[in-house]
Amino acid sequence: MSLLDWFDDQRKLKLLTAPKYKHPQSDGSKGLWTRCDDCGMILYIKHLKENNRVCLECGYHLRMNSTERIQHLIDSDTWEPLDEKLSPCDPLDFIDQKSYKERVEEAQERTGLKDAVQTGIGKLYGIPVALGVMDFDFMGGSMGSVVGEKLTRLIEHATNNLLPVIIVCASGGARMQEGILSLMQMAKITSALQVHQSQAKLLYIPILTYPTTGGVTASFGMLGDIIIAEPKALIAFAGRRVIEQTLQEQLPDDFQTAEYLLSHGLLDLIIPRSLLKQALAEILELYSFAPYKKSN
Repeated sequence: MSLLDWFDDQRKLKLLTAPKYKHPQSDGSKGLWTRCDDCGMILYIKHLKENNRVCLECGYHLRMNSTERIQHLIDSDTWEPLDEKLSPCDPLDFIDQKSYKERVEEAQERTGLKDAVQTGIGKLYGIPVALGVMDFDFMGGSMGSVVGEKLTRLIEHATNNLLPVIIVCASGGARMQEGILSLMQMAKITSALQVHQSQAKLLYIPILTYPTTGGVTASFGMLGDIIIAEPKALIAFAGRRVIEQTLQEQLPDDFQTAEYLLSHGLLDLIIPRSLLKQALAEILELYSFAPYKKSN
C-alpha cells in the first residue's frame, strides 16, 4: 500500500466514525421572522401574532396553536380548563423509527400540552360556552384515545349544564400509533354529540381550520348544527393524490378548500379569523332567543 493510499483510507475511516452533526431543533414561533405559507412574504412574528396570525400582505390564515385560539375566542380570566392531566398511554407498544412513547414525550415537551386538544369552559362576549381546541403542533393534531375522551367529556359536561359546544378542528386524522382504539373515538364523540344535539336540543358548532382531515372530518367535524370554516382551509377525508389515483382524473386546483366545499353545500359559513368571535357571539345570541324545540 502506498503512502497516498494509506492517507486516503484514514480519511475515509475518519468520515465514517465522525459523530453526525445534529441540527438544533428550532421553533419558528420563537424566532423573529416567519414566511407566509401562501404568498411567501417575510413576516415579523410580533406583528403576525397581533394580527391573529393572518398574513399582513395577502390575508392568508396561518396556523394558530390551541392556546392562541383560546385567547382569541374566550374572554380574559374566564377560561376554566377540563381534564388537563389526561395523558396518552401506549397500548400497542408501537415502534416505527421511534417508539410512540418517545414521540409523545417529545411533543409534550415541545408544546407544553399533554395531548393534541385543550378543553374547557369559558365566556365568549359574556356567553358561557364549552370549547375544545385541537392543536396541530402536537403530533399533527392526531386523534388518539385522550383526544376522544377529552372531547367526549366536554360534550357530556356541556349537555349536563345546558351549554353550547364549539370545537376548533385542526387535525391530520386518527392517530395510527393507537390503531383501532383511535378509530373508536370517532364513534364515541359522535354518540355524545347525538345526545347533545338530538336529545338535549343543544347547539354544536365545529370550526374547521387548516388542516381538518381524516377521521375528524369523517366524524365530529361535519356534524355541526352550523359548520364554519376559515378562508382557504384544507378540509378533506382522503388525500388529493389518493383520490386522483383512484378516479384516474385531474381534480380542480381549489379542490378540498373551504371555498370549494361551501360552493358544494358542505359548509354553512366561511368567516375570517378577525370576525370569528363576533360572528359566534351573534349566532349564540340568536340561538338563545330561538332555541330548537321538538315539534308536537
